[in-house]
Amino acid sequence: MATDKGTVSFIVDQLSGAGDVTAKPMFGEYGLYCAGKLVALICDGQLFIKPTPGGRALVQECMEAAPYPGAKACLLIDPELWDDRDLLAALVEVTAAELPAPKKRAPRKTRSA
Repeated sequence: MATDKGTVSFIVDQLSGAGDVTAKPMFGEYGLYCAGKLVALICDGQLFIKPTPGGRALVQECMEAAPYPGAKACLLIDPELWDDRDLLAALVEVTAAELPAPKKRAPRKTRSA
């Protein structure tokens, strides 16, 4: 089941306190980026935050689940917490701060004619 764009817009709006948070389509679902880092996924209408020690401390009673088959477990954020803008923003800020910087990509090779 694909995620509704309204759900994505709502979550991104709720995360506005975390700074520059953007959603990008990924494989039919969405990735959430903060400070250039992939911090969360929205899959099947559910919010999954990458697990970090600081994130786990903020949402202590949070269940972990894989956002899609074969994926590493993430913090599955209960929809009841989506209305708590401050908690969500703090969770994304802490997660982004604790995740490593994205690896630099090699430039694409151009095809010669």
